[in-house]
Amino acid sequence: MFNDLSSPRAFLATRRSGKPRDMVAPGPDAAQLADILSIATRTPDHGKLAPWRFLTIPDDRRDAFAAMLRDAYLEEKPEAGRLELEAIDQFARQAPTLVVVISRPAHASHIPIWEQELSAGAVCMNLGHAAHAHGFVAGWLTGWAAYSPAVCKALAADDGRIAGFVFIGTPSRPLDERPRPDIAAVVHPWEG
Repeated sequence: MFNDLSSPRAFLATRRSGKPRDMVAPGPDAAQLADILSIATRTPDHGKLAPWRFLTIPDDRRDAFAAMLRDAYLEEKPEAGRLELEAIDQFARQAPTLVVVISRPAHASHIPIWEQELSAGAVCMNLGHAAHAHGFVAGWLTGWAAYSPAVCKALAADDGRIAGFVFIGTPSRPLDERPRPDIAAVVHPWEG
């Protein structure tokens, strides 16, 4: 079910990031998720390299995902306390749907790696827009897990990095509007 908004501007202006810990079911079903992922691939991609991959973490693998995160965390921080480990467990199990976006640049290509990494960021943003178009909310997170060598090896092997964990679901409450930058503070004419 696509959001019925009167204009492209209204659609884009109403997209909000949701907090994954506040997301509830339903999440997208298999057909909706396939469409969301397909829409997300419609992103700037110099050279048509698709320098990113989607790794879905299905419900029946969330326990294994949580265990992998916990093991990686304890490997890096063997002194971790109960609250830290509970936060890791909560991270693994929040929101109905989880897509891990892997940045996988084509190093042999003449396209600069930076451009390929920007494309991975753009595909994450498009996931958020596509989820919104289907009436869901998305939250793009990084944090410790995205930068952990052990988590990266488990999810991205040796030839990629984690661009983000994109959680998708239904908001349990109205989404907050966060402060946005004053346009005059971020737009400047070049005076060459």
